[in-house]
Amino acid sequence: MLKSTNKLFKRLGLKETNPGVFCGEWLGSGRLLKSVSPINGKALASVRQATAAEYEKVVQGAAAAFQKWRAIPAPKRGEIIRQLGNALRSAKQDLGELVTLEAGKIQAEGEGEVQEMIDICDYAVGLSRQLYGLTIASERPQHRMLEQWHPLGVVGVITSFNFPVAVWAWNSALAAVCGNAVLWKPSGQTPLTAIATTKIAERVCRANKVDPAIFSLVIGDVETVGGRLVNDKRIPLVSATGSSRMGRQVGEAVSQRLGRSLLELGGNNAIIVAPSAELELAVRAIVFGAVGTAGQRCTSTRRVFAHESILQELMQRLLAAYEQVRIGNPMEPDTLMGPLISPKAVAAMQTALKQLRREGGCILYGGEPLRGPGYPGGRYVRPCIATARADFKIVHEETFAPILYLIAYQDLETAIAEHNAVPQGLSSAIFTNELREAEQFLSAVGSDCGIANVNIGTSGAEIGGAFGGEKETGGGRESGSDSWKSYMRRQTVTINYSTELPLAQGIRFGKPY
Repeated sequence: MLKSTNKLFKRLGLKETNPGVFCGEWLGSGRLLKSVSPINGKALASVRQATAAEYEKVVQGAAAAFQKWRAIPAPKRGEIIRQLGNALRSAKQDLGELVTLEAGKIQAEGEGEVQEMIDICDYAVGLSRQLYGLTIASERPQHRMLEQWHPLGVVGVITSFNFPVAVWAWNSALAAVCGNAVLWKPSGQTPLTAIATTKIAERVCRANKVDPAIFSLVIGDVETVGGRLVNDKRIPLVSATGSSRMGRQVGEAVSQRLGRSLLELGGNNAIIVAPSAELELAVRAIVFGAVGTAGQRCTSTRRVFAHESILQELMQRLLAAYEQVRIGNPMEPDTLMGPLISPKAVAAMQTALKQLRREGGCILYGGEPLRGPGYPGGRYVRPCIATARADFKIVHEETFAPILYLIAYQDLETAIAEHNAVPQGLSSAIFTNELREAEQFLSAVGSDCGIANVNIGTSGAEIGGAFGGEKETGGGRESGSDSWKSYMRRQTVTINYSTELPLAQGIRFGKPY
């Protein structure tokens, strides 16, 4: 453990070696996992991962907690989540700092992620009194039909390193008010944030005499934990965030057992900049979308379609803005871009840029790894701007790094077609002051993404709207709107209060006696 983190770790209940399994009690006797900070490549602390037997104990503990939790009225469940939100408010600075240390986000983004957790708790509290069903008109006399919703059971939640705690909260806050228990498998690259968050949830549960196993945790590798979780019939829903490749594996495994999956996967997000666009606004959105979290958000801006009449001016403005991006230690307040998560991510970025050159693209700025004082650990890069064509193979792939492709267009119909031509369909945006262009982009013949914005960028979604996308992004929706329905089972009810037994569709069936 680094000396500078001792006080922070103490406040969050972390130690030099931490148990990585929770089901109402803390366990962990499997292999040791080191949490390495991307800031400098040094170990922060270690975690004892789950064994196969401990995974089984966690599932049983979560299932037992669910049996009791589902019987608690939803508004009472909402009260627990309200208190969880307040506990997260109290820990916002500390937990945000831990996100920075373990995931490499700048401090504003680390605390912003914790704020997302707080916001979804607030949302879930209100939702706990609004789990509405429908009353349906029956075709049969003196019959009443309705729909109602019941809890599912144990919800498996698999999260990625780039949002190590917010995505857990999106799922767990909604799942919990809906009456479910949650079994969390976090990324092996960010285990400490998961442990610290689970400890906060544990304290809230114990203070309310609620079984804390409703927020269970199991840290482990694919073989010991991941494979078991997605194939476990006791887990009716698996919510997974990560790459499209990972999501395909999860979706196939869960569907084989006829379970449900909620997949929020890769994004290859684009912004169209029209001739009438306010360029200052567009530049700010593009830079934040492409450089924020070092290009490691699923909503990061990766492609910009600029009308040929304004391409050169936009390019010059972007180049000037990129030259002012301060890269370095994300713990320093003036830093705008921290490190990539690992040296492997740096290598993947270099591979992508080599392919771009082979296909005929031109690098206008950056892209190179940064070495020397101020850039320890081999994880820092300069963000890249490149020109490309929409049909380049590399442009159709998601590279989790700060690479921005500039592509010229002549007419909006072509730009939209090229925008939609990639396999992913998460977030999209257009910058225009023309009403017709904005409406066309938002229409059925416009963006094919789950998120479509006008005059704001692709990154920075609010929790009130359902988050997710189409095609290889997986089709799942997390966070707001009616996403709560994913965590419940629908039941159609018909009540006959007559003395007859009329059948639907006018069917007549004589008495069998």
